[in-house]
Amino acid sequence: MKKLYLVLITFCSSFLFCQEADSAEVISEVTIDAYKKPGKLINSTKSVSVITKNLLNQNTPERVLESVNQIPGARMEERSPGSYRISLRGSTLRSPFGVRNVKVYLDDFILSDASGNTYFNIISPELIEGMEIFKGPESGDYGAVTGGTIILNTKKSESLSVNSAIGSYGTFNQSAVFSRQAGKHFFEIFQNYYQTDSYRDQSSVRRKQIFIKDNFQYSEKGILKAMVMFSDLNYQTPGGLTLQQMEINRRQARPKTAALPGAEEQNAGIRNKMILGGLSNEFNFNQNFSHFVLVQGSYVDFENPFITNFENRFEKNLALRTHFNYENNWDALSLSYRLGFEGGINDIFVQNYDNNKGIEGNPQNFDQIKNASGFYFISQRLNVQDKLFTDISLSLNSNSYQWQRLFPEAESGNVKFRNQWLPNFGLTYAFTKGFSVRGKIGKGNSAPTNEEIRSSNQEFNQNLSPEFGWNKEIGIRKQLGDFLFAEGSYFDFRLNDAIVRRQNESGQEYFVNSGETVQKGFEFLLESKNFSLKNDFFSHFKFRFSGSFYDFKFKNYQHNENNFSGNDLTGVPATAINSLLNFTFFKKLNIDYSHFYTSKIPLNDANSVWSESNLIANIQFRFPLNFEKTKVGLYLQIQNLYNEDFVLGFDINAFGNRYYNPAAKRNFILGAKVDF
Repeated sequence: MKKLYLVLITFCSSFLFCQEADSAEVISEVTIDAYKKPGKLINSTKSVSVITKNLLNQNTPERVLESVNQIPGARMEERSPGSYRISLRGSTLRSPFGVRNVKVYLDDFILSDASGNTYFNIISPELIEGMEIFKGPESGDYGAVTGGTIILNTKKSESLSVNSAIGSYGTFNQSAVFSRQAGKHFFEIFQNYYQTDSYRDQSSVRRKQIFIKDNFQYSEKGILKAMVMFSDLNYQTPGGLTLQQMEINRRQARPKTAALPGAEEQNAGIRNKMILGGLSNEFNFNQNFSHFVLVQGSYVDFENPFITNFENRFEKNLALRTHFNYENNWDALSLSYRLGFEGGINDIFVQNYDNNKGIEGNPQNFDQIKNASGFYFISQRLNVQDKLFTDISLSLNSNSYQWQRLFPEAESGNVKFRNQWLPNFGLTYAFTKGFSVRGKIGKGNSAPTNEEIRSSNQEFNQNLSPEFGWNKEIGIRKQLGDFLFAEGSYFDFRLNDAIVRRQNESGQEYFVNSGETVQKGFEFLLESKNFSLKNDFFSHFKFRFSGSFYDFKFKNYQHNENNFSGNDLTGVPATAINSLLNFTFFKKLNIDYSHFYTSKIPLNDANSVWSESNLIANIQFRFPLNFEKTKVGLYLQIQNLYNEDFVLGFDINAFGNRYYNPAAKRNFILGAKVDF
């Protein structure tokens, strides 16, 4: 089957270039927002990838993982259903779950808290209409991270639709969305319910979400946006297995030992309720000057019954973003400036108890952490005759926290990290309208999050320092006619004081600074238009082919008596190759055929344990039914088409060699979306 697939790629690619292109949009002309600084992709100085609606459609509505994994340099993992993490260019060293070291925005609003943690899994994938993924430090406009930035976009057009799906392992998904322009207001109301019993024991998921927004164009010069989102996520965590346990029974949860109970016995899981609300206002004083301001707040009620304890966490977050903008255009020159500030406060009260089979027992520790972070930034964009483009920015970043142990003994402390000046400079030169070369250099800095300062071992790690480094890269973008877009980039990132996750004998995590890393890589993308084949049987064809080749090494990394210098970076595959073929038959039947190849991965810093490489395939069939005023889209997706044994998310540096979280075998999702 795999050999047949390679032959199919060769045949289809050869066939493609013999066809006449249709009138679909030229790929290089896609516009990226870059947080309110719109520009064409081919002219961007940034290492940015766009996930369009077409790319999202390869997933069934309740998933976004495969779309992210089609982006070179981005990797989304699923340790268990509901437990997602996202890495950009290998930033999973410090992410046992969730998203860290990657800044995430939802439209105008900020999903990441002041310490740098993001509960990405509380977002229903169906809410997302598109994504922009910026790889590497973008500290001028987005603050102190070294991994990258993700902007999630919600609906911008009118819609009234409902969706329902069923699938393997008791999967059920239901959603409804209503968006409408009513005078000066653009409303969106979104609702979703999702559940699955999942492949493994102790891995069921329940998620409920409501999202409401109102974009109020109160004058020709100003727009006021309001948003509120409530999410209730409850998922069980089966825990990691050893290789022997996985070979005996892939579906089992982490079993008990002589010293510790198992995941099922302790009812291990995550229960996360979050409400987020905010207001933003953008006002144009005239054609040259404008101002943007955003205020928002959120509350999180988080429970985590674990093997060794039962944790309750209550979080309050406030954030502000504001900037003044200047833009002017002359005959052969355009220039824009932005001067602003973004900051946040994160206040967490944590209670840990004994876990008596999923019920709170005797108290262990009660603590409070208050984190404050922010950055002032100035950025400039220059366009000379649509030939030379520059993007220059500088930010001053601060981060500090206070901690207090309330029980069993009172103690406290505070830590203030040194302020960091973080410059970024990017340049693009367009040789022709469809051919550009770019270069970029920038510094990133990422302070430890609250979950790293006080991790599950319930100790305050005041010696943990921020990681920082310089990224240098060059890239090329080329539009071949109006039918094929090609992009390649090479980067060299040197990270100092890298934060790395470890586990103790109880499975509790803690973090250390691991010295230096040298991260060199090449990323590429080939994407075609949707070609009309002028054939009633085989009507349209489109393909996408992407990948990354990495040489990531530890440098000057000494841990106790072990010297890991020269070892491959933990948790990062050296090679990832992805493809997506879109076929249309009979002008209606759409087939999305995708593949994901991942090379072997080092699972510990010593490089003594490696995963197996794997090639995973999905196929989806979509068929529209058009009625007088209603469109019904039927879809069937078969995931893990070749029925492979594989792991979609490893526990790196796991104590007791419990690295493995087996993913589901072949399974299906069947559903229908109705647009009124």
